[in-house]
Amino acid sequence: MQNQSRIVVENVTPQINQGKVFIKRVVDEIVNITTDVLVDGHDILQASVLYKHETEKKWSETRMNATSNDEYIASFQAKKQGFYSYKVEGWVDYLLNWQHGLERKIDDYQHVNSELLEGAELLSSLIEEVSEEEKNYLLHLIYIFKNTESYTEAIKEAVSEKLTFILKKYPKKFLTDSSDEFQVYVDRKKARFSTWYEFFPRSASEQKGKHGTFKDCHRLLPRISEMGFDVLYFPPVHPIGEVNRKGKNNTTVAQEGDVGSAWGIGSKHGGHRDLHPELGSVKDFKKLISEAKKQGIEVAMDYALQAAPDHPWVKDHPDWFKWRPDGTVQYAENPPKKYQDILPIYWESNDYKQLWQECLDTLFYWIDCGINVFRVDNPHTKPYYFWNWIIANVKAKHPDVLFLAEAFTKPKVMAQLGKQGYTQSYTYFTWRDSKHELIEYMNELTQTEQKEYMRPNFWPNTPDINPFHLQGAPESKYIQRYALAATLCSNIGIYGPVFEQMISEPIPGKEEYYMSEKFQLCHYDWFQENKVTALISKINHIRKENESYQQTNNIKFVDTGNDQLIAFYKWNDDKSNETLTVISLDAWHSQVGSVQLPLYDLGIDHGQKIEVLDLVTRNSYNWYNEWNYVELHATLPFHIFKINK
Repeated sequence: MQNQSRIVVENVTPQINQGKVFIKRVVDEIVNITTDVLVDGHDILQASVLYKHETEKKWSETRMNATSNDEYIASFQAKKQGFYSYKVEGWVDYLLNWQHGLERKIDDYQHVNSELLEGAELLSSLIEEVSEEEKNYLLHLIYIFKNTESYTEAIKEAVSEKLTFILKKYPKKFLTDSSDEFQVYVDRKKARFSTWYEFFPRSASEQKGKHGTFKDCHRLLPRISEMGFDVLYFPPVHPIGEVNRKGKNNTTVAQEGDVGSAWGIGSKHGGHRDLHPELGSVKDFKKLISEAKKQGIEVAMDYALQAAPDHPWVKDHPDWFKWRPDGTVQYAENPPKKYQDILPIYWESNDYKQLWQECLDTLFYWIDCGINVFRVDNPHTKPYYFWNWIIANVKAKHPDVLFLAEAFTKPKVMAQLGKQGYTQSYTYFTWRDSKHELIEYMNELTQTEQKEYMRPNFWPNTPDINPFHLQGAPESKYIQRYALAATLCSNIGIYGPVFEQMISEPIPGKEEYYMSEKFQLCHYDWFQENKVTALISKINHIRKENESYQQTNNIKFVDTGNDQLIAFYKWNDDKSNETLTVISLDAWHSQVGSVQLPLYDLGIDHGQKIEVLDLVTRNSYNWYNEWNYVELHATLPFHIFKINK
């Protein structure tokens, strides 16, 4: 037999891959639901969103509102971490249907005694469900509906808002139909808003040429905190392979004293659950994690699933590597890059279950040491379903753990990693430089279904990437790129102190650093201050004080009349914090334009005064018109305006 229901529920959004992939939110964020609900004929139908946290047995319900063309909308707030389930339920509502039909007949001056008697019967079915006060009211209605002498009062009450409210509050659901169930995973708020700083702890020594330690890193924590960073990301801190170790500037032969690439993990000193002996002990590492936390900083570890030729795994688990007929293993490659010091793991090994478990247990080991944030190296070179399994297992026990995918790869591959559970992802922002490129990319991230499952993290540079537009660039370019990253995206990061000290000498013709720190110790004046450090600090603190910059998706680009000026309006959920950012994309010359205020979004009329306060200079301007003049110089190539109405 076919379902007797007359209701059709379809096109529920958001949903990804027909519900096979969960969407993502953070604590207290809203899930906005839209759906199409249809019924044959002209009966009144109703719809609700039903939702519950994974720890709850009972569904909560929010009534949906009709918009147009049989579309219904509603929302619910995700208040706790973990999984929520949600679905849409639709039904024919005969009580509201009766009231609606009655109202139309009364408006047509028809006599409705028979309809009132029908209403008396329908209301009787609610008597056992309502409150005592509501019960008395309904009993009165039943009485006057049956009493012809009370006709005038009866027709007035029958179509009253008071009765409508009760009918909606206690729906009689008939021939109900429901959508499939969908899921949303709710993370802690740091999943949506974080400010990362990356440096090599081995370069933290005060003494030039000496290997840095975790203890050396302690003195840098106040600087990082004062600059407004809340995640300190270390490249791999494990023992580094000695076989095929790389030399300075990525040479294939290491000289005596060369420290090698931190990503060539594993040696006689241990593997992925060990620390490089020159960095310090586990006790030292835990103390650093604790000290960082006191200053509002979480330490993030690099999770790089690969092995140096002398990693203990190679001897203890040879099946985890693919051996060639001559008894060697092909080293890792990412053409044109070659990694002679790294052996790729053979993910099709017959011993894959033990391999997967070891990878999971390694994460648990570092989580037990106090790590809750992992940056994952080259995740796109490992099986997608491996990541689904490992992230799900970690989150089940440790929901605070966050995973950042170093996914500099093809668009659909990057998206797939987000679907498999990654909290955040590196993006193509590193190479997006023109106004058209930036707007097009931001619209892709925030206006398509990507916004439901992939949280971007904007990095102007990394140890691997010295983009062409930063090579030999003036100070204003570094300021511009940081301002763009920090105001467009709520998750951002830089590789320092290379970025803020504007160290940019490249390997000619490549987007790589010459004498890269990846392959050698570097010595820095860590407490050097300049205009870039001052503005990074200022911008980071503005982000912390203004909720509109603490999410990525609430953004609207506005016209400036100048391709060298990009401007956008951002807001928090209740619009208690609204900002307007204007950035010059010209690192050499002054640029002028006219910014078009989004009057409708601001809820103001033409001619109504608004104050825009520049949060960097503290200069305040009163604007009365839709179009407003701006001029930006290369010396300070941006405005961050707080809008006061």
